[in-house]
Amino acid sequence: MTEPLRWAGYHWQRLTGGANRDDHERPYSYSSLLACRGKSSQTPTLAGKHRVVVPHLQPFKDEYEKFSGTYVNNRIRTTKYTLLNFVPRNLFEQFHRVANLYFLFLVVLNWVPLVEAFQKEITMLPLVAVLTIIAIKDGLEDYRKYKLDKQINNLVTKVYSRKEKKYVDRCWKDVTVGDFIRLSCNEVIPADMVLLFSTDPDGICHIETSSLDGESNLKQRQVVRGYTEQDSEVDPEKFSSRIECESPNNDLNRFRGFLEHSNKERVGLSKENLLLRGCTIRNTEAVMGIVVYAGHETKAMLNNSGPRYKRSNLERRANTDVLCCVLLLVIMCLTGALGHGIWLSRYENIPFFNIPEPDGHVISPVLGGFYMFWTMIILLQVLIPISLYVSIEIVKLGQIYFIQSDVYFYNEKMDSTVQCRALNITEDLGQIQYLFSDKTGTLTENKMVFRRCSVAGFDYCHEENAKRLESYQEAASEDEDSPDTPSGSLSNMAKPRAPSCRMVRNGPLGSMSSNHLPGSCFALGSGEGASEVPHSRQAAFSSPMETDVVPDTRLLDKFSQITPQLFTPLDETIPDPPLETLYIIDFFIALAICNTVVVSAPNQPRQKIGLSSLHGMPIKSLEEIKSLFQRLSVRRSSSPSLASGKEPSSGVPNAFVSRLSLFSRMKPASPVEEEMSQTSKSPQGSGNSACPIETEKQDGDVGVTDGQVESLPGQPLASSLCYEAESPDEAALVYAARAYQCTLQSRTPEQVMVDFAALGPLTFQLLHILPFDSVRKRMSVVVRHPISNQVVVYTKGADSVIMELLSAASPDGPGLEKQQTMLREKTQQHLDAYTKRGLRTLCVAKRVMSDTEYAEWLRNHFLAETSIDNREELLLESAMRLENKLTLLGATGIEDRLQEGVPESIEALHKAGIKIWMLTGDKQETAVNIAYACKLLEPDDKLFILNTESKNACEMLMDTILKELQKKNPASPEQASSEALHQPPAAPDSGLRAGLIINGRTLEFALQESLQRQFLGLAARCHAVVCCRATPLQKSQVVKLVRSHLRVMTLAIGDGANDVSMIQVADVGIGISGQEGMQAVMASDFAISQFKHLSKLLLVHGHWCYTRLSNMILYFFYKNVAYVNLLFWYQFFCGFSGTSMTDYWVLIFFNLLFTSAPPVIYGVLEKDVSAETLMRLPELYRNGQKSEAYLPLTFWITLLDAFYQSLVCFFVPYYTYQGSDIDIFTFGNPLNTAALFIILLHLVIESKSLTWIHMLVIVGSILSYFFFALVFGAMCVTCNPPSNPYWIMQEHMLDPVFYLVCVLTTCVALLPRFIYRVLQGSLFPSPILRAKHFDRLPAEERTEALKKWKEAGKMDQLTSKYSDHSACSPEVEGFTGNGQQGCQGSMETCSSLCVLSTEDFL
Repeated sequence: MTEPLRWAGYHWQRLTGGANRDDHERPYSYSSLLACRGKSSQTPTLAGKHRVVVPHLQPFKDEYEKFSGTYVNNRIRTTKYTLLNFVPRNLFEQFHRVANLYFLFLVVLNWVPLVEAFQKEITMLPLVAVLTIIAIKDGLEDYRKYKLDKQINNLVTKVYSRKEKKYVDRCWKDVTVGDFIRLSCNEVIPADMVLLFSTDPDGICHIETSSLDGESNLKQRQVVRGYTEQDSEVDPEKFSSRIECESPNNDLNRFRGFLEHSNKERVGLSKENLLLRGCTIRNTEAVMGIVVYAGHETKAMLNNSGPRYKRSNLERRANTDVLCCVLLLVIMCLTGALGHGIWLSRYENIPFFNIPEPDGHVISPVLGGFYMFWTMIILLQVLIPISLYVSIEIVKLGQIYFIQSDVYFYNEKMDSTVQCRALNITEDLGQIQYLFSDKTGTLTENKMVFRRCSVAGFDYCHEENAKRLESYQEAASEDEDSPDTPSGSLSNMAKPRAPSCRMVRNGPLGSMSSNHLPGSCFALGSGEGASEVPHSRQAAFSSPMETDVVPDTRLLDKFSQITPQLFTPLDETIPDPPLETLYIIDFFIALAICNTVVVSAPNQPRQKIGLSSLHGMPIKSLEEIKSLFQRLSVRRSSSPSLASGKEPSSGVPNAFVSRLSLFSRMKPASPVEEEMSQTSKSPQGSGNSACPIETEKQDGDVGVTDGQVESLPGQPLASSLCYEAESPDEAALVYAARAYQCTLQSRTPEQVMVDFAALGPLTFQLLHILPFDSVRKRMSVVVRHPISNQVVVYTKGADSVIMELLSAASPDGPGLEKQQTMLREKTQQHLDAYTKRGLRTLCVAKRVMSDTEYAEWLRNHFLAETSIDNREELLLESAMRLENKLTLLGATGIEDRLQEGVPESIEALHKAGIKIWMLTGDKQETAVNIAYACKLLEPDDKLFILNTESKNACEMLMDTILKELQKKNPASPEQASSEALHQPPAAPDSGLRAGLIINGRTLEFALQESLQRQFLGLAARCHAVVCCRATPLQKSQVVKLVRSHLRVMTLAIGDGANDVSMIQVADVGIGISGQEGMQAVMASDFAISQFKHLSKLLLVHGHWCYTRLSNMILYFFYKNVAYVNLLFWYQFFCGFSGTSMTDYWVLIFFNLLFTSAPPVIYGVLEKDVSAETLMRLPELYRNGQKSEAYLPLTFWITLLDAFYQSLVCFFVPYYTYQGSDIDIFTFGNPLNTAALFIILLHLVIESKSLTWIHMLVIVGSILSYFFFALVFGAMCVTCNPPSNPYWIMQEHMLDPVFYLVCVLTTCVALLPRFIYRVLQGSLFPSPILRAKHFDRLPAEERTEALKKWKEAGKMDQLTSKYSDHSACSPEVEGFTGNGQQGCQGSMETCSSLCVLSTEDFL
């Protein structure tokens, strides 16, 4: 054990700066550490296959050739096809569709002479046309990808040439694994590379990852350990190391490996050392690295899955009906085969038309019927709509175009609109039954605003800050009314955006009030600064609402007691500083440094602020401390608390440190005693969470102006700093610390500088950062305190986690242990109060470690860092060893405001019959309060809370709740949802409204297989469900469970990476492009910028898309069945011989050209109800939920109507021309013409909105038919001997009987459908028809009609509630909508008033 301890001691000395940093004289290597544990100098055996990367240099030529076979080059190819394989591969993919295989079978069958029905070329035409159209579409899409690939592959970068011994320009496609690449600022990274050098003196490289995850804030990447101290760029010729890392994968947040030097010394590699392809270098003049992944093995390419393709529910239904049509076709063909056999058997002698075979053998009637079956298959093939799938794709593209063109979805602040990433499930938007939503960033703005904090057991309400936020709301509403007024929003900035950054204010403490609200203060880059960073944006999470925090006056008073004199040498006249004061210091230091915030300058927002040479190292000597305090004392001479203080003495060197290290040595007054003393000394009352309003009003007028601090020489002013955080929580806490003049000044990989109000600049040596993850739910920083020189761990995280990690016993005796217990209890009370207000809570804690403890932990942590396999598990264990025995400092409450329009949207979605579940990782109280605020839960809802610690308890509780719900509302939710909309429309929330609250622990039990059915039965009866403390895995499990077991259409919406699995599992996944990057958007089917856009996306576009596509598919089945039956009826009069009374060309073109365009236009442009009416009447959305537009009954009625119309279309001309001497094509021409008018006018009857485009296409179809018939009849003399269509149409157009037949046939065929639609609209109109009638009314009459509609719905709801409730709810009893006195009469009167008033206020 001596060797590891010696190594740890040496490494510790290097970290503390006490040892020589010359790497050439380092006596201990990392490999010796591994060897001392009884293992070889090599790392432990690696499980699985890993990648070995050797430099692409001459000395490594043999070894490089050995491994280069496993590498891929950097050329990317996102295209499917090449010139050689386009035709075969495209055909292969298209024939995966069963319908295409079916028609290919018919083409082959028609080449068999015995069953041939058409000319061979004619049978091929429909299939060739469809295949060609799709091939052209696929080819154009692929060509666009090819051009983009070519552009990217030919980009130029600097690559080290082993021949020329220098960096040369080379195309991206020529880069290989092992190459050394040199990049300059604003260059895009061509391949995944390990960072070996950066011109930044701290070895940092800043990258912008917006192309990968959409996040515009900067990320820090670190040069590999051991290369940071080099003064000059790494010489590739002297590079003698090799890299071993994990195989290529698509995890953007993980990279595991190590770099092994020639002396077998190994350095661990992580994602902090990896620059990813597609990211942009920012803030750094130049960087150099070695490529480890190239081309399609880079993480960016492995994540590039392209658009999502799903099969919609409607398309699956259409496929089923296609099979029904196939069954119908078989029945018709069997009928034809049987009829043909019977007809042949009736002849005693061989008929003259039954020509014998060459050998004299005559085909028997049975064999003839068999052959005729296949001939009829070819003849009646049109029954299967070959153009249906092509038309569906075209219609969906048109629908997507109009969705993306809707101006309502445009977000001016973000300069974004709706994105349709899935191309074929638009109609599913109109059938959603269950909606699963995240909370943070989805329902809320994800703008974290610091509201309250608890420090050392005292709660600070920050009422003045609350007033400031209210004034911001008023200012925001005024900005909406006057858009020309300058404001801080991005919408008012010129596009493209210039480099900009919100400036940090640091005026006198307390000077910021609700009456002094600055506008948005931007420092716009110009000149070189603007041109050098053309793509930079405003720093994330830096709106004035988030940054300008007004301090709490009571906490300011305690800050004023923090003076340098408290830490002067021991003096009898100066009392020991109270423990509360020390807690306050550590609390705000933790807020300032326990993060990964990047500090930048506003005039060049991508330029990092570094430490000056004067303050580059921690302050250690007493002389430095003395001179620092002298400067601070002079600067604060106007402060009463400082003016009376004494200058620090230099007599006792360790006294200052001893005073600051009182955490573990002094016995402080308890929080309760401090609270009592505060009560006696000030009128502010106790320090609990009550915060009387009267007291705060008194404190609100107090202005503290003695906190002004001038920056030291060489340090930037606080007002010239810009913070770029990876999460809004981090930004909010840093800005809160800055409000109390605990300002984060700069950050490097080695040090963090904080300017503390009373203590001056403090430089903390940064030893380790343990980042936040969803397992630990916390983050920690390990620093060496600049004054006490101790190793301190600052931790912040979820209160449920931090509370369990607190130290159970204190080494300093039971006194301090008792104080910690009391502090924990009071802080927990404050946390409960915060969550009841809907605030997000975090706990802050610390731990002081000895050098021996830290050296031991460091040794184990290094072993975890340098492992490839099981690295995450080892790092988690290492973090657990560090983050324990914590001392609680305090807690914070951060408000995440609701997005605009969320309550109205949720109310509309509830009325539309959509059940909404909130799945969040927040605490139960916070989630419930947000649910009430956004109207997911109503005040009169009956809440059931599932919060158990065992499976049996969970089962018993669910059973009890389920029985109570069954008593209150016996009807099952399935029965309720299946009820049709009647006049007037029923309210969606009639009956008992119940809400279910379940936490993550109980959800784990409920998701077990034995309790799933019971949990779903309970949840299905609840109006809303809130799952709190849910993990990302549990979110996806809940969505999958509801979708698969209840067989309902589900939609999941979220904005963060933790919502990705939930979004991908749902039928429809929607991502919100918010403040947490684009991970959710990249995994979604649709992307919007605000939750309120979801209501129109579903209620309007979803309804339209579903209705249009449903009716279009039904119309396709109708027109194909109606037309092909004409051929079928004719078989009864031609001996079932498979003869057609229509020319083959007309037969093929009838469905392919003459009647194909109108249904496509109908599917794109049809509007049964206007958007305004659909938004005002969300109940109409239920039509799509119950699939009323496309029920099985509707399908069969449509087919029966098609059979009827075909009978009329055939027999009216038949009896008209019966007994005449017309030929076969002369008889078929009126049938074709009448069928064309019937089919097109049928579409006119079904259309709810006819535009000039509809009429133009219908008239164009008719004209194209006549034009083709006239031209074909004039040119085709002997096209189909012995019959031919020559001059038939010309003669018919001169015959009045032809016109009479066409008109009479069309009227008789369409009369039943027309009468049905007239009676339906007048006698028993559906809600859709009633709403359509509203659209035709003038504006005033329409408003009045809609008002009566809603009142009728309220009366139905009132009647339902009256029958369900036996008494008034105590929460709303006596509450009336018109402000009159509460009802004192009968139960009936009270119930009526309760219901109506609630609706009025909604």
